[in-house]
Amino acid sequence: MVEKDLTNVESDIQQETGTPSDSGQGQEKKLKLDYPQTIKVGFAFAIIMIFWTAYDFVVPLLLENAFGLSNTMRGLIMGLDNLLSLFLLPVFGRISDKAKGKLVQKWGRRTPFIVFGTIAAVVFMIFVPITAHKQLQRADVIRTSYEQMLNDDAFMSERLNQFYGNTAYDYDKEYIENTLGLSEAEYKAIRYDNKLVATSGFLGIGGTTYTYDGKEVSLSDTVTTDKGDTVKVSEIKEMNDRYDLCVKSGMNTWISERVNEAMLNSQAGITSISLYMVMLLLTLVAMATFRSPAVALMPDVTPKPLRSQGNAMINLMGGIGGAIAFLIYTVALIFESLNSFAIIFGAVACGMIALLVCFILLVNERKMVKRCEEICEEFHITDADEETNDLKKIEEEIVEFESESEKAATLPTDVSLEGEKVEEEIAQSGKKRLSFTEKMERKFNEKYKDLSPEERKKKLEKAKFVSFLLILASIFMWFMGYNAVSSNLSIYCVKALNLKASVASIISGVSMGVSAIAFIPVGYLAAKIGRKKSIMIGFGLAVISFVLIFAAVQANTNQLIPAALFALFYLIAGFGLIIANVNTFPMVVELAKAEDCGKYTGFYYTATMSAQAITPFIAGLVMDYVGKRFLFLYSAICVVIAIAIMFFVRYGDSMQIQPGKKLTKEEKKQIRLESMDSAD
Repeated sequence: MVEKDLTNVESDIQQETGTPSDSGQGQEKKLKLDYPQTIKVGFAFAIIMIFWTAYDFVVPLLLENAFGLSNTMRGLIMGLDNLLSLFLLPVFGRISDKAKGKLVQKWGRRTPFIVFGTIAAVVFMIFVPITAHKQLQRADVIRTSYEQMLNDDAFMSERLNQFYGNTAYDYDKEYIENTLGLSEAEYKAIRYDNKLVATSGFLGIGGTTYTYDGKEVSLSDTVTTDKGDTVKVSEIKEMNDRYDLCVKSGMNTWISERVNEAMLNSQAGITSISLYMVMLLLTLVAMATFRSPAVALMPDVTPKPLRSQGNAMINLMGGIGGAIAFLIYTVALIFESLNSFAIIFGAVACGMIALLVCFILLVNERKMVKRCEEICEEFHITDADEETNDLKKIEEEIVEFESESEKAATLPTDVSLEGEKVEEEIAQSGKKRLSFTEKMERKFNEKYKDLSPEERKKKLEKAKFVSFLLILASIFMWFMGYNAVSSNLSIYCVKALNLKASVASIISGVSMGVSAIAFIPVGYLAAKIGRKKSIMIGFGLAVISFVLIFAAVQANTNQLIPAALFALFYLIAGFGLIIANVNTFPMVVELAKAEDCGKYTGFYYTATMSAQAITPFIAGLVMDYVGKRFLFLYSAICVVIAIAIMFFVRYGDSMQIQPGKKLTKEEKKQIRLESMDSAD
């Protein structure tokens, strides 16, 4: 067996080097990311993102349309799903770290989880829309019956008396009275004549034609209503516009409450939501079994200094998976029907299988891991070396600090000088003014300069652990803000901005597509200015965008205005969050040893999934009891807290890359044989 493995190793080396080299001499070469290999590995993340992109957009709509759940209850259900993943992700990350046996010898540590986890998820997810289909039909009957009564005086008077002044039904007094100039009497007189149908351009945006009771009309025409009144079409349109701006969102909420009551009061409805939750939870368990192993595969095959660039490529592949999901649910929602949800889940399942086939055909995990070990050997990249480099850096900073302290001691001083004058005097003498972070580093080094190397190492490990916890805390707050928006995006667009679900999907897709352009340069940005600074820039863009959405985006009779403004600001937020997303995960695994990448990946997802377990419920409370647009103010506050926490992080940026030389044939053989032994 060993002889066979040795023969395979020699064959692999012959293929890679072309000719055997017995000498230890080689030319210096630069460390570069293997883009084709990273793209191949990225198919695993594409599988994950095609599912989660569809899940975040479609599941809230399904819960709303079929079961009539409130924002709070819908957030609670989606949060419980994430809570389940919170416990499973670290477990399966750690299990994949320690995996051994025949499958590992054949496929590697991560691949078996990816293959079997994907297959299980596909099987379960097919049944998610099936369990809700009958309830979706019953809910559609209820919604249609109430929508036929929107021009009935008795029905509407009772509803509008209930809605007036009640924020639970999206009554915005400032907007209705100050912006639209409607009095209480005018508000309560609002009706909706559904015989007037306005047909707009693509996806409801653009030029409009009108029909009344099936006949094409112009705004200047007069028509006879069901009440026997002769009214101008323009007056009916004005009244319908008032309904859309002031009443529609609240009416949708009220009708959803009736759907929910009917569901809870029938055995069929309770059975439907119970089966739905069981199948959804089984799907999420299956997804959780391979998410950490799939994400940990990139660090397994990528040297530490290249992981920001590698993560950028992985996220680009995830973006491709998300784009596939976007195309699926956008087309399905444009031609919306009761079967749309089943079509979406079925098509996403097919997409996951197709991506899995590509992954199996293109990825040889064991060979890729061995190659990474060779590269790390060539460029002297080891966990032990990194700790040594960190200690050396501290010692150099201590020497520099002492030298500058001696220079500062020779400066003329005057006790009467104010602090600003002292700083100016020091600056004039040629002393560099330090940033807050640099001052903190110097204080740390001065404090521990008298310790032995072993004691300094312990202090360093403690400092790195503190940075690790701060990184996780910052990631937690970032996802508190980000997931609050992403999990409610479809509902916000439909119920707060009165846009069609298909328009909301277009906005989501355009944001994903344009922001994906950032993936490649973002990896290089981190190499230039560091991961921490890149993350804080990304967070800053997100905060600005969320505040602008809160302040400037409102429902309008011309749907193009809120759609365009929201798309623009959401695009900027997406661009910023991609900058953060590319760099936060590499900061976490930068602090991990090679054998612990899966465990640290699990810690990363513990932070993200715990946030996603909590924030949908809190965001639902904000939307239900404060107002839907306050969702973005809540998200902005969360990201501001993430910025404040990230400010104090000191470790996690990539280490400096030293020039490397090609390994000899014998050195490569030894590395690969050691890898084989570790898999047994």
